[in-house]
Amino acid sequence: MPRRRNINRFRLIIGIVIGAGLILLLSIRGLAGFYTDYLWFDSLGFASVWWKVLWAKIGLGLLFTAIFFVLLWVNLFIAERLAAKSAPPGPPEDIAARWRQMSRRRRGLIRLAVALILAFMVGSGVSGQWEAWLFFINSTEFGLADPQFGRDVGFYIFRLPFFNFLIGWAFAAVLVTFIFTTIWHYLNGAIRVQAPAGSRVIPQVKAHLSLLLGLLALIKAVGYYFDQFELTLSTRGFVDGATYTDVNAQLPVLRLLMIISIFSFLLLIVNIWRRGFTYPVIAVALWAVVAGLAGAAYPAIVQRFQVEPSESTREAPYIERNIDMTRIALGLDDVTSSEFQYEPELTVTDIENNFETVRNVRLLDPAVMRDTFQQTQGIKSFYDFRDIDVDRYEIDGQVTQIVLAARELRPTELPTDTWETEHVAYTHGYGVAAAPANAVDANGRPAYALGDIPNVISAGAEALELDEPGLYVGEDLPGYAIVGARRAEVDFQDDDDRTETTRYDGEDGVGIGGILRRLAFAMRFAEPNLLVSGEITGDSRILYNRDITDRVRLLAPFLSYDNDPYPVVLDGKVQWVLDAYTTTSQFPYAQRTNSRAATPGSDLRQPLNYVRNSVKAVVDAHDGTVTFYVVDDDDPIVQSYIKQFPALFADGPPPAELREHFRYPEDLFRVQTDAWGRYRLDRPSEFYDAAGAWAVAQDPGDSIGQTTVETVRDETTGQVIATVEARISPQYLLFRLPGDDSASFVIFRPFVPFSEDDSRKNLEGFMVVHNDPDRYGQIQVFEIRSDQPIDGPALFNSNIQTEEEISERLTLLNQNGSVVRPGNLLLIPVENSLLYVRPLFIAATGPTAVPELQLVIAGIGSNVAISETFEGALEKAIGGADIDIGNGTIRLDGAAPAATPEVEDEPAPAAPADDEPEPSVDTDTVSNLLERAASAFNRADAALREGDLAAYQEAVDEAERFIARAARILEQAATG
Repeated sequence: MPRRRNINRFRLIIGIVIGAGLILLLSIRGLAGFYTDYLWFDSLGFASVWWKVLWAKIGLGLLFTAIFFVLLWVNLFIAERLAAKSAPPGPPEDIAARWRQMSRRRRGLIRLAVALILAFMVGSGVSGQWEAWLFFINSTEFGLADPQFGRDVGFYIFRLPFFNFLIGWAFAAVLVTFIFTTIWHYLNGAIRVQAPAGSRVIPQVKAHLSLLLGLLALIKAVGYYFDQFELTLSTRGFVDGATYTDVNAQLPVLRLLMIISIFSFLLLIVNIWRRGFTYPVIAVALWAVVAGLAGAAYPAIVQRFQVEPSESTREAPYIERNIDMTRIALGLDDVTSSEFQYEPELTVTDIENNFETVRNVRLLDPAVMRDTFQQTQGIKSFYDFRDIDVDRYEIDGQVTQIVLAARELRPTELPTDTWETEHVAYTHGYGVAAAPANAVDANGRPAYALGDIPNVISAGAEALELDEPGLYVGEDLPGYAIVGARRAEVDFQDDDDRTETTRYDGEDGVGIGGILRRLAFAMRFAEPNLLVSGEITGDSRILYNRDITDRVRLLAPFLSYDNDPYPVVLDGKVQWVLDAYTTTSQFPYAQRTNSRAATPGSDLRQPLNYVRNSVKAVVDAHDGTVTFYVVDDDDPIVQSYIKQFPALFADGPPPAELREHFRYPEDLFRVQTDAWGRYRLDRPSEFYDAAGAWAVAQDPGDSIGQTTVETVRDETTGQVIATVEARISPQYLLFRLPGDDSASFVIFRPFVPFSEDDSRKNLEGFMVVHNDPDRYGQIQVFEIRSDQPIDGPALFNSNIQTEEEISERLTLLNQNGSVVRPGNLLLIPVENSLLYVRPLFIAATGPTAVPELQLVIAGIGSNVAISETFEGALEKAIGGADIDIGNGTIRLDGAAPAATPEVEDEPAPAAPADDEPEPSVDTDTVSNLLERAASAFNRADAALREGDLAAYQEAVDEAERFIARAARILEQAATG
C-alpha cells in the first residue's frame, strides 16, 4: 500500500509539472504574440493606436473590477458584522457552525479572496466594451433628430449602447452581490433555517437585503427609461422602427413599468426600517404581474386586433418615418432620378455620337479572364492571379477601360518545400498583367499592354509602367518572409528559367537581428529555424501580416471592410486599395439591410442599418505602408474615429492621381440597389402595396438560355429555406450617359418589376454611381419609358437560344473537346436605346484550358446578331453599317467613312510644313487587321472541312472585311 501511494503521488506530481509546463509555454507564447504585435504596429508608425486600444481595454477592466470588488467586499464585511452570536442546533446550522469555526482566524483573507476572484470574473470581461466606451466619450452630433423622441441620432449610435451595457452590468453585479451576501449571512448564522418562523432572518439582515433589492429595482427603472429609446430599432411592425404597437402599447407599458420599479424601490427602502417580508413580496409580485401581462400580452393584443385588420392605415405615419430615415442611413437621400425615353433602334448616327461608349465596350470578362491570365501570364507555377479587376487608364492618349491583376506569390507551389525556400528565397510576387478590356489579339487572347517577366509595356501605355514590381503584400498571402538575409531573394524566374535575384529595399518589416526578438518570433510562429538559422543577420527583418485585408483590419478593427481589394499602378508602384466602411445597426427608424445582398465574406453581410464608405485604405504592395484616407468628411461616425485615433488617418485628402482610380465599392452598391427597389417609393400607401416596387434584375449566369439560382439558408441553423434566382452582379462600365457630354466610369445595375416568384423579367430601369473624381459617389437612376416591354437581362439571355444561327454555332462549338464559356452579359445605354453585348469564349476541356474570345453576340431591340468580332455583331444588329472601331470609322455600306466626333476644345492639328515627312501608314493597325483576316480564313478552312458551309461563308466574309479595312487605311495614307 505505501508503494502504491508513492506511485500515485509521483504520477500526481508529474501531471502537475506537465500541466504547469504547458500553461507556462502557452503563457510565454501569448506574451511573444503580444510583444511582436506591438513591434509590428510600431514598424508601421501606428504604435499610438496599439497603446490607445490597450489602455482602453485595461482601463475598463480595472475600473469595473475595482467597482465590483468594493461593492462585494463591503457587503460581505457588513454580513460578517451582522453575524449571529449563536445558532440553534440542527444539520443545516451545523454547516454554518463548522464554517465559522474553520474560518475564524482567516475571515478577512477569505473575504478578500472571494471578492477578488469574483471581481476579476465579473469585471475583466468589460474590456471587450472598449469600442462602445471610446464611442461614448468621443460622440459627435448627426444634426438629425429621430421622429419619435426628438433625440439626435448621435445619441442612439454613440451613447445608448454603452448606457445599455452599463445598466445590464450594474444589474448583474448587484444581483451577484445579493446572492453571495445572502450566502454569507447564512454562513455567519444570521439566516437560520431551523429557527422558529419569524426569527429565521434577523431584522438587520432583512434591512441589508432590502437595500440590495431596492438597488435592483432602481436599476431596473433606469433600464426601462432607456428601453423606450430602443423602440426606434424595433422589428415588430411592418417596417423597422417604433411602429403603431410600439408607440401606442409598448411605450406606455415601459413607462408604467418604470413607475412600478420606482415604487418598488421606495417600498424596499421603507422596509429597511420595517424589516419585514411584506413589502419585498408586494414589490416583486407587482412588478412580475405587470411585466408579464402588460409587458407582453397587451402589445400582442393591440398588434393582432387593432393593427393587423387595418395595417396600411395604422402604420402609414411610421412607414413614412422609416422611408425617410432608411434613405438617409443608406445614402439614398440624394438619388437623382431621370426618365429614359426608350427607342428600340440604334442608328449609325447614334454610334458616331457615342463612339467612346462603343470603343470601351468591355469584351473581356474578369471571371473568365482569370484562367487566361494564369495560363498566358503566370509564367511559373508559383505565380498566381488571384483576382482580375477592372479599372481605367490612359492608353494611346485615350481613357480606356482595362482588366488587370497582380502576379502574386503562391507559396504552396514553390520548387522545393524547405524552410529557406519558402521564407527566405521566395518572398514576393512580381508585377502586374494588364490588357485593354475592349480588344484581343489575333488568337482571341488579351492584347496585353503590360505583361511578361520582366515587365514589358506596350507603346502608349506608359501610365502602367512599373519601377517597383516586387509585391511583398497581397491578397490571401499567408505566413512570413525574411528579408536582408545572407542570401539574396529570388526576384523572378522567366519562361527561360532565368533567375534574377534582388535585395529588399522597402520600409516594411521588423528587425529580427537580436536574440530576444528571434526568440519571440520563434515562439509566435512555432518555428525554431527563426532562432537557429544562419541566414538571419543583424540587418535581417521579418515581414508578416502580409495579407491586405488582415493587415488593414489589425490596424483598424473597428471599421468594416469590402471583400475586393484592387491594385492601382501609380508612379511606378503598385498600390492596393481596400474600401472601408463605417457601419452601425443603431440608426433609429432605418431598415436593416438584406444580409444576402453583399458578397460572401464581406463585412456588409452583418446586420446593419447605416453604412458609409468613408475611408479608403491604401497599402503599398512593395513596402507595406498603410494610409487611411478619409473620403467622406460628412460622416459623423468617421469623425468620432478621428477623435479616437488622430494618428491613424491621413491629414489631407488622397492625391488627385490616386482618386482617378478610386472605384465605388461593389458591396455597398449591392446593398443600395437591393434596398432601392422598395425604397424608391416615397408614399406609404404605395410602399405598403409594393405595386411599383422594383427588384434587381435576375442573373443570366454563365450559360446561354438559363438563369442562375442560389440557395437561401437560415443564418442561425444553416438549413435551406428556399431556392431563388440570383441577382445580376454590378458591372464597372465606361460609357456616355444620356444627357452627358462625355463618357463616365460608372458602376451599373439594372432593375425589373418586383415579383415574389421572379416571373417578371422586363426591364424597368437602371442605377449608376459615378467613379470619376469630379462626380464620385453621385447616384443616378434612369426610369425607362416605353410603349412596349423591354427584355431584361434574363429574358434576353433566354431568347438568344431561339436565334437559329446562334443556336447552331453554339452547338457546333460545344463539340470535339471544346466548350463555350459565355462572358458577362452587358447592358449598355447608347443614346436612347439599349445595347446588349455578350462575349463568348472558347476553351478546350481540361485543367490547362485557355479561354479565347471567338464570338460576340450583340442585341438591339429585337435584332440579335453573332459574329467573330464585336464590330461584326454590331454591324449586323444595326443593319447596313460598316464599323471599324480600331480605325475609328463608321459608315453606311457604300458611303464614305464618317470621322468619329472630335473632343471639344481640342485644337486641330497644324498642317504639315513642306519639309515634314508624309503621313505614314499605321502598320500596327494594318498588320493586326491582316492577322485577323488570316485567322478568319483558318476558321473558314476548318468549317469547310467539317461541312459547315454557313460558317465557312461567314468566316470568308469576315476575312474580306478585314482586308478591305486594311486597304482603306493604306489608301488614306497614300493620298495624305
